[in-house]
Amino acid sequence: MLPPFDKLEKILILEKSLGYTDKAVIGGLSKFAEFWHEEAKQTTDDSFLIRLIDETAAILAKYSDESVERRQEMVDEILLEWGKADCKTVPERVPADSTVSRPSKGEPSEERTTLASPVRELHGVSDTYAKRLNRLGATNIRDLLYLFPHRYDDFSSLKTIDKLEYGEEVTIVGTVRETGERTSRRGQSLVTSTISDGTAVVQATWFNQPYLVNKLKPGKQIVISGKVDQYLGHLSFSSPTWEPLDKELIHTGRLVPVYPLTKGITARWLRRLMKRTTDYWALRLPDHLPLPIREKMNLLSLELAIQQIHFPDSWEMVEQARRRLAFDELLMIQLGVLKRRHEWRKRSGQPVQIDGSLLRTFVESLPFALTPAQERALSEILDDLQEHEPMSRLLQGDVGSGKTVVAAAAMLMTAASDMQTVMMAPTEILAEQHYVSLDKLWGELWLPGLTKLTSHLRLLTGSVKQSDRQSIYDEIASGEARIIIGTHALIQEGLNFKNLGLAVIDEQHRFGVTQRASLRQKGHNPHVLVMSATPIPRTLALTIYGDLDISTIDELPPGRKEIVTRCMKPRERERAYNFLRNRVKESEQAFVICPLIEESEKIEAKAAVEEHRRLQEEVFPDLRLGLLHGRMPADEKESVMRDFYQGALDILVCTPVVEVGIDVPNATVMLIEGADRFGLAQLHQFRGRVGRGEQQSYCLLLADTPSDLGEQRLQIIESTQDGFKLADEDLAMRGPGEFFGTRQSGLPDLKVARLSDVRVLEEARAVAKEIWQEDPDSKLPQNRLLARRVREFWHKGESDLS
Repeated sequence: MLPPFDKLEKILILEKSLGYTDKAVIGGLSKFAEFWHEEAKQTTDDSFLIRLIDETAAILAKYSDESVERRQEMVDEILLEWGKADCKTVPERVPADSTVSRPSKGEPSEERTTLASPVRELHGVSDTYAKRLNRLGATNIRDLLYLFPHRYDDFSSLKTIDKLEYGEEVTIVGTVRETGERTSRRGQSLVTSTISDGTAVVQATWFNQPYLVNKLKPGKQIVISGKVDQYLGHLSFSSPTWEPLDKELIHTGRLVPVYPLTKGITARWLRRLMKRTTDYWALRLPDHLPLPIREKMNLLSLELAIQQIHFPDSWEMVEQARRRLAFDELLMIQLGVLKRRHEWRKRSGQPVQIDGSLLRTFVESLPFALTPAQERALSEILDDLQEHEPMSRLLQGDVGSGKTVVAAAAMLMTAASDMQTVMMAPTEILAEQHYVSLDKLWGELWLPGLTKLTSHLRLLTGSVKQSDRQSIYDEIASGEARIIIGTHALIQEGLNFKNLGLAVIDEQHRFGVTQRASLRQKGHNPHVLVMSATPIPRTLALTIYGDLDISTIDELPPGRKEIVTRCMKPRERERAYNFLRNRVKESEQAFVICPLIEESEKIEAKAAVEEHRRLQEEVFPDLRLGLLHGRMPADEKESVMRDFYQGALDILVCTPVVEVGIDVPNATVMLIEGADRFGLAQLHQFRGRVGRGEQQSYCLLLADTPSDLGEQRLQIIESTQDGFKLADEDLAMRGPGEFFGTRQSGLPDLKVARLSDVRVLEEARAVAKEIWQEDPDSKLPQNRLLARRVREFWHKGESDLS
């Protein structure tokens, strides 16, 4: 805002907050206008501004005598006229990517500065502070604009001193009467100011800030925000935030942004930097969203959204800013996955010939009938395999729903069509289990040409001996090996397929997009089937797997026993231990999941080691306990899991980050410590590790002092076995983190968007489809900025767009 109006604007904003009660300044606005009139005219010799100052003073001269309704009209009129004047007199805006010269305070400290310039080029940011900002993820000026507050302190509640109440968070405006300093018994400097606003007086005290004696001089008008305290029977403020009234309010009197911090950066310093940066640079951000879309979706401009997310005028503006920025993120993701889908589908693949007779023989050889959901999913997959366009499909289902059998049928048809097929699993032991399972399923099947199917089945993992590895490589290259089950070893350099037709990827979110792309490159545009281990809510599936078609197995085979789930109080811990001991006596096995410790994997591993020691020495000295945690070497993890699978261990103690997705039919008890700290999806995944055999299985949930939300989660998991219902509940309660880290999924980081916000997600998806259908190659001028922003957004996440 223009200099003559700076001080008055702050007072008018305070007056609006007070409900036009004429209490923003001592003596009222009419009296204040007399002093402001002369003071403001001395700041300019511009005739237009001088006339505006005269008109403003004339309006305010009548303010104190008017009704509240008329006062509101007067304030709005003044703010509007000065806003117009600001637009007329400020220099023309500098284009987003142009050079900025003649920097002043708050503007870049160097010439030729752009949004892509390092943060050290900003005024007041030394190399040392630049490194600290880098730790927060801000390497350039654009990054800094997107370093959003994680919450706000609401200091917008303005009160007069006579209306203060103990314990409330408020803002007051007053004049310093006196300021003094004394030393406490502990040697601390105590600065105390007495402040008056015409209704009463209040004292404010600051600790170890002696310099305030020279800043808080008698007669100075200040704004104070903080919690009302009490001292010797009188209301007071203890170390409140304060600012001079004649400056723009950043730390007080408003919704104050609270940013993530790092060592060496204070909240006050970062707020000042963010205010200077957003004031100068937000209007230089090119708005990549075409105006027709903004108007149709009723979205703020990018400039206003950035300004309001950092320094909002109200909670309503916070939500509007979040909606615009969340829409941007979700639109970028949708356009990215649509591009990935388009790039994949425009390639030509190899159709698979479906051998109906062999398929019937396989299905009839199964010891169980396929469920209608399995039949539907298999039909969708087989339809895709027969097309020249390569399949790109997600197969999802609850634990035990029979995804592997459906994938096995698709792999069988591919092998029978004289093509190769692979299944990639996240761990060696899971790959081995798939190998054994498929060998059993296909045991008596013969391919056309009278060769036994399993004679073409190979296992390739990191632990295969070098001598055997080369032999398998040769068989894969020659086509002798038609079905290969493995781990990351399948995407190593030097491994060449003769004719890869279908790639099946188990537990997709543990690989991410990059590994999927690497596996695709092993063949000539092979069909790809992704199997998800966890039921995924529809909104999340549309985002994470927007480039895939989705098949869902939403029913379990009949006769499958439910896992008995019980929440137990801390006093029942010994009872839980006795239950485990009794199950082990019956030659069964158990898992114990250690509590989630969010500080670090290192601390979590240390806690698991201690818990394993305690359980082994004090609780189960007569049983065989194994330990699994995230900081163990991969080969050691494999060894422990193998020991458990083969029955050499009775109880496996695990941290939550470890993949224990192995099929151990003899494991019948899952004991989860600190169960209230986990999300529903993760609890359900843990529970799914048992119940793989014929015996009745159990899941015991222990929680010491659960919060209300934690208690609610435990009640839901105890009463619900349906993974899809739990997934929807979990997404609503906790967001997407329990399903996928964005890094694991291959998505860029989301700063604002909540994937639980179905409406914004579906709006973004609909708009993305419209843009893609109208202009898939981004040739239209209005879409070029948007296309560039999509590339930048995905590049920031180092994600594959092809």
